[in-house]
Amino acid sequence: MRQRLLLLAAVHLILLSNVVSAQNAIHPVIPGDFADPSIIRADNKYYAIGTSSEWAPHFPIYTSSDLINWKQTGYLFDKAPAWTMGSFWAPEYDYHDGTYYIYYTARRKKDQISCIGVATSKYPDKGFVDHGVIIDHGKEAIDAFVFLDKGTRYMTYKAYGLDDRPIEILGVKLSKDGLRSEGEPFSMLKDDQRKGLEGQSILKKDNYYYLFYSAGNCCGIQCDYNVGVARSKSFEGPYEKYAGNPLLAENASWKCSGHGTFAEGANGKLYYLYHAYNKQTALFSGRQGMLAELIWPGQNEWPLLKEQSGPELNPDIKLSFKNSSLDLGWQWDFRNSGTLVSQNAENLHLSGKVNDDNLAGIALTRRPVSGVFEALTTVVNSNNALKGLTYYGDATAAVGVGVTGNTVQFWSVQNKANKILASAHLPTNEQVQLKLKTTADLRITAFFKQGNQEWQELKVTEEPKAESLTQWDRSPRIGLHFKGKPAEEAVFSSFDLKYMPQQN
Repeated sequence: MRQRLLLLAAVHLILLSNVVSAQNAIHPVIPGDFADPSIIRADNKYYAIGTSSEWAPHFPIYTSSDLINWKQTGYLFDKAPAWTMGSFWAPEYDYHDGTYYIYYTARRKKDQISCIGVATSKYPDKGFVDHGVIIDHGKEAIDAFVFLDKGTRYMTYKAYGLDDRPIEILGVKLSKDGLRSEGEPFSMLKDDQRKGLEGQSILKKDNYYYLFYSAGNCCGIQCDYNVGVARSKSFEGPYEKYAGNPLLAENASWKCSGHGTFAEGANGKLYYLYHAYNKQTALFSGRQGMLAELIWPGQNEWPLLKEQSGPELNPDIKLSFKNSSLDLGWQWDFRNSGTLVSQNAENLHLSGKVNDDNLAGIALTRRPVSGVFEALTTVVNSNNALKGLTYYGDATAAVGVGVTGNTVQFWSVQNKANKILASAHLPTNEQVQLKLKTTADLRITAFFKQGNQEWQELKVTEEPKAESLTQWDRSPRIGLHFKGKPAEEAVFSSFDLKYMPQQN
């Protein structure tokens, strides 16, 4: 009897521990890949914009009334500005004299150098017009942040990240219209320890200017990003780093926190919107949007950042394409294909033309929240194009299942080679249901069926692994797929995406 009571007590403690752990869990406020976020408050709403890297449309924009619950409202650019070629990073909101500004980083087409561009609008979430490059500085100028000091607006940015010298945060005056820099840049903070320095944002409190920054390696499996702070009695510096840094670092659930900006909540407190990797889903969910409260312990004391939790959401997706409006969550790899997508009252149509060196085809994808999922679609048309599902890292790293003619194929693109891993004959030209599934240990499996049949697996000797799809600065994505002639298309009637727990 005693042993039974001890066993019951142990089980109770485990269950209680799990409940407490779930209650104390910190959730993102913007789930999925949403790196380098910038935030602004406008008309009692908040707007946030984040990095899109190589995905189009460019720079997703979200809105919220409470800093916790967010909904996507659009993108900065539907089409890439003519001067750009990729690497759409680190957008930054500003508002001045009735105009909203977004300063952003992109790689310049003519020389492949990352520069800072600017776009303006009368609205915080639509209608932006690009004005081209505002800052170019040596081999790279990235991570814009604008600060108003004593009536003068300044642009601050990261420089020398690709040079054999310490990185510096530089500042330079902006013109009154905010579309040009004026005068020579000045150095504000230097990375003398050569640990990495970027993603700055600046506040003034009492007698000091506080420069919050991100140190370390931002991205990928070896990341060690963290948030620090330095302060000065002059905006231009010199800045003294806090001996108690970092303010945000790795904890039980999250790692590589960094690159954020501040907004005032309805309660008068300041909050920091930043990004971090979930330690369980890591590269497969990307750098997710997180929130922390800024705390001032006392006058002239160094600040603290206290992590806040977003809501625990159901991330599953079920789309039936029953209206003419394309869901905002879809994005595609604009560098490697000209993607055409439309939706009518019944189906989604996907087609386009790929670059000569693109072996993977066209991927219409979603930002994931885990690497373990089950994706389903129904292909309703029959032609010789390959149509179906893909788990897509890049044009050189993708896995998928699709139907071409009367054959269904499980395929992969790796090491500049396109392989058919398994195939099966389809007895009829009926609609085909396809399933792409990842296991808890990130093996990728493929299934198909027609009509009322049972699911049939396209079995292979060794399943491809999702680890082969990860990219340095962005998560691999699941979505719809087309590979065929420009005159052909893929037609889909549904897309379902269900997530499962991922192992460490």
